[in-house]
Amino acid sequence: MSRSTLTRDAALRAPSPQFERPAAARGVFTSNSGFLRALGMLSIVLLAVLPFLDASRYTMSIATSALIYIMLCMGLNVVVGYAGLLDLGYIAFFAVGAYISGILTTVVGWPMWAALPATILACILAGIIIGAPTLRLRSDYLAIVTLGFGEIIRITANNLDITGGPSGIHGIPTWTFGDWSFADGFSLFGLEFPQRVVFYYFVAMVVVLVGVIGAGRLARGRLGRAWKAVRDDEDAAEAMGINTYVAKITAYIIGAVWAGIAGQLMATHLSAISPNSFQFLYSALILMAVVLGGMGSTPGVIIGALFVSLAPELLRDFSEWRFLIFGLLLIVVMLFRPAGLWPATAVLPWLKKKRPVPPATAGFMAVPQASANEDLEPVEREEDR
Repeated sequence: MSRSTLTRDAALRAPSPQFERPAAARGVFTSNSGFLRALGMLSIVLLAVLPFLDASRYTMSIATSALIYIMLCMGLNVVVGYAGLLDLGYIAFFAVGAYISGILTTVVGWPMWAALPATILACILAGIIIGAPTLRLRSDYLAIVTLGFGEIIRITANNLDITGGPSGIHGIPTWTFGDWSFADGFSLFGLEFPQRVVFYYFVAMVVVLVGVIGAGRLARGRLGRAWKAVRDDEDAAEAMGINTYVAKITAYIIGAVWAGIAGQLMATHLSAISPNSFQFLYSALILMAVVLGGMGSTPGVIIGALFVSLAPELLRDFSEWRFLIFGLLLIVVMLFRPAGLWPATAVLPWLKKKRPVPPATAGFMAVPQASANEDLEPVEREEDR
């Protein structure tokens, strides 16, 4: 190798770091990830213990509805929080899941578990049918079109005989597995678990495994990084080689599947559905929960969903004033936390002032470089020899 080649390689070599970087912090109170992991485990423990603290029908009903809201909000977070697609008709997929499962179980006579694959397939088709022509639009135009599709689904369900028209579908059965169903309950170590407790545990398991963990894993993967690139700057993402249309419609379909599963759980929970349950107001409430908690933030979306679903119930003692108080609380939160209660970029308060301190032995490592007064000769090629 010639002297000129050695000189060129030395000049282009990257400088060595000034000091050794410390290893990534681990622990509950020393890193965001450790704290969130501990908080998640504590939340799972609270979910498991709640029926032992209060297993009344009212508490189990409210807790189950709150979990279904979390499932809905996690699906919308994929669409709005990760991919940046403003969807004002998200309740349409919730309606598709509820009506498909209700029709298959009451009219056709399928068990609820057999209707689940059909519900997922119907939501995928609905996501393609609605998303394919509309996702080429952006911002306000996309929001208006999705709002229109949400109303189309509701009006269609209101005028079809198979959906029960304005009366909806009644008598939706619970989940059955062979000769046993949730209605039978079960006994464990001398403790009786009635239907409402069994269904609560089932919904909690689905929401935690599919809704929270599944959506979180998607966000940290390659597809999730593509969604966030499209959200931040679609033109730049396309210039970097990302197929933005495929990324957007994938997020739309996954959000539709999440909403469809939540719709099937809600249909089982209420045992009756009607078009009035899928008005635009519910789409606005779900979007409000995502924005209020923090778009793109899993703990923030969970907090937002719990706030939107539980606040009216906790304020029920105030009678007709409860919705006014609920609205005032929303305004206060948005004024003082405009990025959300727990934004995606949130840092634990006790970690904000910590900065990596270089060790006392930090210094520059010697790097062979060409002399400033020495001219670099061009690298010789074999053809020139």
